[in-house]
Amino acid sequence: MLTYIIRRLLISIPLLLVMSLITFLFIQLGTEDFFDRMKMDPQVSEETIARYRASYGLDKPVLTQYFYWLKNLARFDLGYSFSYNAPVKNIISSRLFNTFILSLSSLFFTWIIALPLGIYTAVHHRRFSDRFFSLVSFAGISIPSFFLALLLLYFASLSGILPLGGMRSANFDSLNFIQKIFDIARHLVIPTIVLSVGSIAGLQRITRANLLDVLRQQYITFARAKGLSENRVVYHHALRNAVNPLVTIFGYNLSGLLSGAALIEIICSWPGLGMVMLSAVRSRDLYLVMGSVIMSGALLLLGNLFADILLARVDPRIRYEPR
Repeated sequence: MLTYIIRRLLISIPLLLVMSLITFLFIQLGTEDFFDRMKMDPQVSEETIARYRASYGLDKPVLTQYFYWLKNLARFDLGYSFSYNAPVKNIISSRLFNTFILSLSSLFFTWIIALPLGIYTAVHHRRFSDRFFSLVSFAGISIPSFFLALLLLYFASLSGILPLGGMRSANFDSLNFIQKIFDIARHLVIPTIVLSVGSIAGLQRITRANLLDVLRQQYITFARAKGLSENRVVYHHALRNAVNPLVTIFGYNLSGLLSGAALIEIICSWPGLGMVMLSAVRSRDLYLVMGSVIMSGALLLLGNLFADILLARVDPRIRYEPR
């Protein structure tokens, strides 16, 4: 296993390099950059813009610019954000926690609700409860997340029960520690619901389908014929063999903790990385876009690696051995 992990980590390095190079080239394909927008400001002279370009190496060919950025990345320097006028790592770190707690709350509620529902509907196959939850899951998958967010924000504006956006109230600094946690939790409700509804519906259906497929196997029939209780048949024999695709999905969800909530963050005015990425793309802030992309790509590769390791732990049939 250790050899496999080291090999996967080594393979991840060229994958990240190729991904960053493609992203860098696509950004540079545009007809203008951030400094072209600065020319619209009459207070900024051409000499100042030329000095900025030279200081960041943006007056050189594209590949030279990329290797200049790569050299800084090797020193854990993600570059400088022109639009925020601050180092990229400072901007990302200031928003990282906000996106993390939103995605983590959505991940927690998705799995704690969808997994039991999927098992329950599979065990009660073709009964009223199965048909009812199947209908609900179809609705959850079908409704667009942005539309659901707008509906919940409209309900919040009419009822006044929940805040309309943001992460903190205006009087947040005057609250004590418990009140601050409660205030952030109130602001988390709407974006968490929006992020979780579609995920719960999809995961519930996947769990149901996998478990139903396993429950039809001959060894399950044999286990029931031996007189084992239904709970032991379902949870000890069937669920353990139906969990493999769910482990893969869990690893993918972990990899999207910092990048899967961008649209909802923008709609709900949640101060996370989604808002930063939107403003960076719109202003063509090169290094801020590259920093966000390389971080998301690294998390994706690490999440997939974690899923593979977890698969080997839960399923003794899977072994990763060097060829």
